[in-house]
Amino acid sequence: MPPERLRLRDIRNTSTFRLTALLGLVFSAGVVVLLGLIYILSARELNARTNLVVRQEIARLIRVSPEALPAQIQAEIARSTHGLNYFLLISANGERLLGNMEPVPIVQLGHNFDVAAHAGGHGPLRALAARTANGETIVAARDNSTVLDLRRRVLRIVVGSGVAIAISVLAIGFALSLRPLRRVRDMQRASASIAAGDLAARMPLAGRGDELDLFAGTVNVMVKEVGRVVAQVKGVTDAIAHDLRTPLTRVRNHLYRALQTPGIDPGIAAHVEAATADLNVVLERFAALLRIAELEAGARRSGFGTVDLAALIDRARDLYEPLADDRGIAIVSTALSPASVHGDEQLLFEAISNLVDNAIKFAPPYGHITVRVRVEAGTPIVEVQDDGPGIAAGQRQAVLRRFHRGTDVVDVEGAGLGLSVVAAITQLHNFALILDDAAPGLIARVICTSPGLPTTTE
Repeated sequence: MPPERLRLRDIRNTSTFRLTALLGLVFSAGVVVLLGLIYILSARELNARTNLVVRQEIARLIRVSPEALPAQIQAEIARSTHGLNYFLLISANGERLLGNMEPVPIVQLGHNFDVAAHAGGHGPLRALAARTANGETIVAARDNSTVLDLRRRVLRIVVGSGVAIAISVLAIGFALSLRPLRRVRDMQRASASIAAGDLAARMPLAGRGDELDLFAGTVNVMVKEVGRVVAQVKGVTDAIAHDLRTPLTRVRNHLYRALQTPGIDPGIAAHVEAATADLNVVLERFAALLRIAELEAGARRSGFGTVDLAALIDRARDLYEPLADDRGIAIVSTALSPASVHGDEQLLFEAISNLVDNAIKFAPPYGHITVRVRVEAGTPIVEVQDDGPGIAAGQRQAVLRRFHRGTDVVDVEGAGLGLSVVAAITQLHNFALILDDAAPGLIARVICTSPGLPTTTE
């Protein structure tokens, strides 16, 4: 059987992927916080250094005499070859005297403030203003674009790092989730085999000693113990079959020979016939119980092959048509779509026959029974429908148990084992048996879907 393809949703739902994503999210948050802290500290340090340079320039210019101040400012402007330092001299009445920057609104003397980008392209500027002894105002400023450039760089780093980390986390999460998910799929296949009756199957062990190995080991011990108990029960059942069926068969043979005795009293003969009938019922029930046990043990998988469902329902109709005719019941078999399944032909015929027999028992005289095959969404479905009293919704699962019979059918012949045999056969094939209301009557559906076996439609 080819391995089932892993789906993205299955990988995304694994605990490994979720844990990796969570740790990646925590790591990403840590990286963002770290970069933000680096940015804040760096920007603060650069601003502090710029403020210090501007204060030193202002302090040096304040100490210059009013007569030499213009020449000193011109010298400072000429010395600023990189265009990073800016100066402005304003008269007492607010007129611009000289400088390499436009007049700016002064927020407060002695306190640093920001100025928008200069017309020459530099900026923003970090400025400081001070009043001279003769009432003039000196403004010194320095290009502060390094902080803005730092902000842009840090933003690009944060976004780029976040995208790279997210992609890396997803890739690592997928890579780490594939192997555990494949192991879980192997365990699912093993559990399906065990559930189908193969108690020799075991959960695969990777030899890592991790939680999956611990779980698989625990399940293997449990399955081994269950297999031992089932083997013991089977041994007891075989012993019962050997010890009881043979003596009961001998008793029935003795009674049969007694009936052949010449001159036997008619009253005694009637009692013997009744006892023989009771023994036949007991032996039939005993055979049915052993049959159910054999099916539930999954001992018939070796006979699986391709089964034509249309031919199967025709055979079942031909077998039970005489019995139905005696009660005036019409049986119709129809194949709405040709379909075939992988299974045991004899067992599936037995299951369909039991459903038809059950329908004949409960259908009213001159009633109608339909046996059909149809295909829905690629899945073959066998349906047996009658127009009898049906089964109450609360009893439809209970009637699949051994010996269970409804309170309103006590006068109908049977032991309550027919549907149990059908349920055992469908379980062996991994098919689904559904009882539903036909309004009126009952419709029994065998949905031939099996995750482990091929199902084909022609």
